[in-house]
Amino acid sequence: MFTVKNEVQLQESSEALLIGLFARNQKITGLTQELDSLLDGQITELLKEGDISTKHNTVSKVHTLGRAPIKRVYFVGLGKEENLSFESLREALGKAVKTISESKVGSFALGLDSFVTTGLDAHDVAHAFGEALALSTYKFADYKQKSNEPEKNIEKVIVYTDGNENEVEASLTVGYAYGQGTNSARTLVNLPGNMLTATDLANYAAELGTKYGFEVEILEKEEMEKLGMGALLAVNKGSVEPPKMIVLKYQGKDNWEDVIGLVGKGITFDTGGYSIKPKDGIVGMKSDMGGAAAVLGAMEIIGELRPEKNVVAVIPSTDNMISGDAFKPDDVVTSMNGKTIEILNTDAEGRLALADGITYAKFHGASYLVDVATLTGGVIVALGNDITGAMTNNEAFFEKVLEASLEAGEPIWRLPITENHKKRVRKSQVADLNNSPGRDGHAIFAGTFLGEFAENTPWVHLDIAGTATTTSAHNLGPAGATGAMVRTLATLVERFGEESEE
Repeated sequence: MFTVKNEVQLQESSEALLIGLFARNQKITGLTQELDSLLDGQITELLKEGDISTKHNTVSKVHTLGRAPIKRVYFVGLGKEENLSFESLREALGKAVKTISESKVGSFALGLDSFVTTGLDAHDVAHAFGEALALSTYKFADYKQKSNEPEKNIEKVIVYTDGNENEVEASLTVGYAYGQGTNSARTLVNLPGNMLTATDLANYAAELGTKYGFEVEILEKEEMEKLGMGALLAVNKGSVEPPKMIVLKYQGKDNWEDVIGLVGKGITFDTGGYSIKPKDGIVGMKSDMGGAAAVLGAMEIIGELRPEKNVVAVIPSTDNMISGDAFKPDDVVTSMNGKTIEILNTDAEGRLALADGITYAKFHGASYLVDVATLTGGVIVALGNDITGAMTNNEAFFEKVLEASLEAGEPIWRLPITENHKKRVRKSQVADLNNSPGRDGHAIFAGTFLGEFAENTPWVHLDIAGTATTTSAHNLGPAGATGAMVRTLATLVERFGEESEE
């Protein structure tokens, strides 16, 4: 995919060249200046006339008309240098790559150093570009009838830089792995429920395990019954599809210690059960396994990069259907850790599946826990569609997750857990807990419920109900699944690895 060169070869024939332009009150420099000379000062003239813009996220295309071996030059505006962050750089690169991709070119060149600032070095730019290349060109292979004409995708990028070739190539590869892991999660979420059952999800995880050498365990219904996973099994009662408890283990250290547990909600379709969703709310519920997809996407990145860290991924998976056998409001079920749960709302099923998932992650030695789930509509009411809701029982661990989310460009916002919230979750005349204390603070009660199973293990809950999908295309992808939290989870694991070495 990437070929890194120290020597810029503007006389070499290529389909396109991408250059970054800052809003500077000075003459053009570097690669842009060399190109300007080749084109007899046309770049300077076009800048003066406003046909090439330095405004952030503005892409300008210039045809060389035979004056240079490069057919087209794409300039992407970066705005003021001091305002450019890693995230805004990735956005601009995504916009540029998407524009180039729409021209149906198979390869192009990148003037990497034209994007470097005092705050972002060549490795930062390379990582951002690798991510942007993968994310912005993602397409879901839908089921529409298509012509026989093959699509032309970008298969090769030549990167010009004065930096160390091997180190820059490594950063490009890491960034691309982050983007590809996110794309894999997007594809899982975009799949219709009839094409992604719990069995399909388990098979996908097993293939991932084979590819990367993970230890794989898939629990069947009979095994779950023996282990007492009554919460997950209750959700599955209305389904003809068997449930799966999916486990992937990655051991990057000699001893199985300091294990990060990643637990993803794998509800492949959610009707709401007898607390059935309205007709508008039920559409799109194929995405209710977004947490599982995020965990599997992160595991793909971990498999590619091999950090020196131990990780266990646990995915409780089923659909939530209605039948004569389905669980009902007023039922009482017993979870794997022995706590009994009064069912007040069968549409609050994700927390039931996650309860047994969290307990099983602890059973496998998880020292830290992050659960990820499209858990509540309440988090969308509270935070909208751009911010993931977070809750925790451990300040220090939450700070690490927060730092990872900021680095990944996936913002989270912490919601509280108070003693009153705990009392409401524990309020039941017939059981230890209830699964739905009320509509007020719904997102908080869901997280508080999960905290009852994390207990004293450092834990962070991430509710991606608002961020797992988007209704409109953007610079880093199309409408549909976003792959939210894949990069945050992978970054968290990588940074833990770095800290353990210090």
